[in-house]
Amino acid sequence: MRAFLTTCDKINAMNKSLNIVILAAGKGTRMHSNKPKVLHEIGGKTILGHVIACAKALNPQKIIVVIGFGGEIVREAFAQENIIWVNQVEQKGTGHAVQQAVPYLDDNANTLILLGDVPLVDVEACKKLIDQATSKLAILSFNKSDPTGYGRIVRGGLGNVIAIVEHKDANETQRNIIEVNTGIMAMPNVYLTKWLSRLSNNNAQSEYYLTDIVAFAVQDKIDVVAEITNDEYSVTGINSKTDLAQIERMHQTRVADKLLLQGVTLRDAARLDVRGNLTCGRDVEIDVNCVFEGDVTLDDFVKIAANCVIKNAHIKNSAQILSFTHIDNAQIGENSRIGPYARIRPGTTLAAETHVGNFVELKNAQVDTGSKINHLSYVGDATIGKNVNIGAGVITCNYDGANKFRTNIEDDVFVGSDTQLIAPVTIGKNATIAAGSTITKDAPADSLTFCRAKDQKSIANWKRPVKNKK
Repeated sequence: MRAFLTTCDKINAMNKSLNIVILAAGKGTRMHSNKPKVLHEIGGKTILGHVIACAKALNPQKIIVVIGFGGEIVREAFAQENIIWVNQVEQKGTGHAVQQAVPYLDDNANTLILLGDVPLVDVEACKKLIDQATSKLAILSFNKSDPTGYGRIVRGGLGNVIAIVEHKDANETQRNIIEVNTGIMAMPNVYLTKWLSRLSNNNAQSEYYLTDIVAFAVQDKIDVVAEITNDEYSVTGINSKTDLAQIERMHQTRVADKLLLQGVTLRDAARLDVRGNLTCGRDVEIDVNCVFEGDVTLDDFVKIAANCVIKNAHIKNSAQILSFTHIDNAQIGENSRIGPYARIRPGTTLAAETHVGNFVELKNAQVDTGSKINHLSYVGDATIGKNVNIGAGVITCNYDGANKFRTNIEDDVFVGSDTQLIAPVTIGKNATIAAGSTITKDAPADSLTFCRAKDQKSIANWKRPVKNKK
């Protein structure tokens, strides 16, 4: 019979709409920052962003976020999200915060309450609470060896929850309880709204405790259940920079564990930082102290050497990224070799089997198959054809101080060392540019072009170009 009722409860929970209330009004005084606490980042995403992502994964009808300190900044950070924002002008406790959301709750719905400073909140644990919440008050708890400062879960003789007592209000016996409240709970709105109206601030902190609704549930003979999680980090809130650092490292450990399970080779899993989303193919190898930001994809057999920073990039099959290389908003072709000490800037696309070597910087450059730029060069706003060789110290002079221009280098060109290509300029197919040349005019195909200045000249009263009006 009990199994039948449990099944029915789950079916009812699935049929019932879900509201999620996220409490994010705290100032975070111990963060010692002008930035609202929930906008500090874990793994490249704001703390609140992690919580909202969890909420969205639960497919609620409404997400209601209660904000306070820095509320407008918080709203601006999530302007693209479909969220109901509620302002808690005075912070009078968690119960008072949820009271601000009551006008937006659906009568015939369940509500899950999440905390905006708990970024590693677990979706599966939340689902268990929602399943329990059809006709009950369901609480997420955990056992803590040092429960100082936490509200204690008080159970009756049959193991049922009869109260949550805040640390400052607990007696000596209650303070010895190690099962503590996380603040995450779920219940039907018909109960929640009634219980919130009965809250009082008659306690040590003169606040309206949300936890007092447990006593109201017991009085109303509504079952109170506590789901114990063994994952303490998934319910740990951030209140200081020390907390932020600890949760960041735990987040990175979990990311590394997932990559290892997928078959990625990490030379040292403790020295990896993923600040966004890292997608890896088969037989990917990543050395120490690499940072991945935004959305990064590493295809099969890619090797990333030590101390690289890669942001919003797609690195294709069998490419090698050597040490101390920075790649930002770029695409690297298969079987290419980049670095060491290369900088690939936004707008750059490298085709297959390209080589970019030490102290080479590319910006908004398209480099075709088999081309090489191996030493000490700057190539910006350029289109480079197939099998081009660019010597050491070559510069595409794309900027005249006001406007930018493009350099076009066609297939099979050889550009000698220490050459300046003054854009706009085109180097024809199979052309050779002699070392030390300053090229100001188009160079014809299948020819050797060189420039040697015998005399130094100066032009008086020279005026720099002005920027063209758009």
